[in-house]
Amino acid sequence: MIKTVPTKPYTDQKPGTSGLRKKVPVFQQEHYAENFIQSIFDELEGFEGKTLVIGGDGRFYNREVIQKAIAMAAANGFGKVMVGQGGILSTPAASNIIRKYKTFGGIILSASHNPGGPHEDFGIKYNAGNGGPAPEKITDAIFEKTKTISSFKIADIGTVDIDTIGTFQAGGMTVEVFDPVKDYAELMESLFDFDAIRANFKYGFRMRFDAMHAVTGPYAKEILERRLGAPNGTCRNFKPLPDFGGHHPDPNLVHAKHLYDEMMGPDAPDFGAASDGDGDRNLIIGKGIFVTPSDSVAMLAANAHLAPGYKEGLKGIARSMPTSGAADRVAEKLGIGIYETPTGWKFFGNLLDAGMATICGEESAGTGSNHVREKDGLWAVLLWLNILAVRGESCKDIVTKHWETYGRNYYSRHDYEEVEIERANALVDELRAKLGSLPGTSVRGMTIASADDFAYHDPVDGSVSKNQGIRILFEGGSRVVFRLSGTGTSGATLRVYIERYEPDKARHDLDTQEALADLIAAADDIAGIKSHTGRNKPSVIT
Repeated sequence: MIKTVPTKPYTDQKPGTSGLRKKVPVFQQEHYAENFIQSIFDELEGFEGKTLVIGGDGRFYNREVIQKAIAMAAANGFGKVMVGQGGILSTPAASNIIRKYKTFGGIILSASHNPGGPHEDFGIKYNAGNGGPAPEKITDAIFEKTKTISSFKIADIGTVDIDTIGTFQAGGMTVEVFDPVKDYAELMESLFDFDAIRANFKYGFRMRFDAMHAVTGPYAKEILERRLGAPNGTCRNFKPLPDFGGHHPDPNLVHAKHLYDEMMGPDAPDFGAASDGDGDRNLIIGKGIFVTPSDSVAMLAANAHLAPGYKEGLKGIARSMPTSGAADRVAEKLGIGIYETPTGWKFFGNLLDAGMATICGEESAGTGSNHVREKDGLWAVLLWLNILAVRGESCKDIVTKHWETYGRNYYSRHDYEEVEIERANALVDELRAKLGSLPGTSVRGMTIASADDFAYHDPVDGSVSKNQGIRILFEGGSRVVFRLSGTGTSGATLRVYIERYEPDKARHDLDTQEALADLIAAADDIAGIKSHTGRNKPSVIT
């Protein structure tokens, strides 16, 4: 029943910050998906007879690749695969399953917050036995294998029924199709004060959760409406669709503008939230106030002790380098460690496994804790609900009081999407070349204190990751960061992060873009964004 199929390598299968992402037609090329999956298996050791978790976010081509992955797992010697019913499994839920059942690892099929559909994005990534994304040494080895692969193994087992919960045999391997929501919901119930949140809803607290026709829909429906008693209709767009209903499942102020408009309206609910394609990102909006992801990390950390799962306090906080320094001041006040890492959740894994950090966050709307080894959108929403219920205050009050205590970090990210790769690389190369000459110079009346290309020295394993983003730091604590993103599938995305710290509470109600105007102009002066990209404005501002 096992076939060895000859194949030829592809040259473009280098994983990015979270797996291999390409357009669906690329994955539909002959043996493209099989080559990458076999390369994963070829670079792993010791999985004979062990269990592999498989699932995805329900996007177009998800079901087809799951069938390939099951048949290939059987042929390569896995003893069992666990598959989310219907092929559905959010990324944080997959991490939980890997950890809870001590499986060997998992294959997650997703392109996260990227669009889905016949001509849109698809992705494959491998998560290791700790539940987190494979470290760079593994993804690098997988890429090397893809360049020389000559055959793959697959079992001739026909189409496997992934829609019926149960356990059966296929190709000499056990297949367990399980409820993708149950274990995750139980984990959330163990971490948060569901009684307090339930009471808040009972007394009239209103919220809106937009699942964006993505994977968190079934999770939110079960937890928010069934277990916590939120009114029917609290969850919108909760049915996962292969094309996300034709929308872009990225929970930001551009693609979830309808939610923002509702929350700023006269009859706004008390709290609004959304999640992305695979369930690992979040959008938080209070009545009349948007909470930036960077601020959310800091505020969740400052209040985490109000939730049962974190009542003993935090071991430390970790944030990606482009994320604002708001969390740093919380860590300082709490007397715990603060860790600045490159972008990519895998860098948090070592800190979490070593017990050095409890809460981690990224400015790109990814927040999580040591309960799994992925960022977790619904977890962040539930922690906010826990804090709101216990404090008995509005989201806006909590935010403004936090700023009064710690100061406000005005922060914005400007994305220039699908820039020609040559143009984007030229901008970065020229900027790197003049880093040494920038300190001490003045731009728009601001003096540059230092400039570097961020390198991370992992305090756990000693590894070094270089060229992780260019930082321009000004006297007084303001900064601009330039980075090329690794999560897109076409062209290059230039991300520009702008931050100003404001300790004076009398200046905490400024418009963000106005507060950052001189820094935004300075970023273009320093890097020549307009001249290099040909763009007069960013594609997306968050």
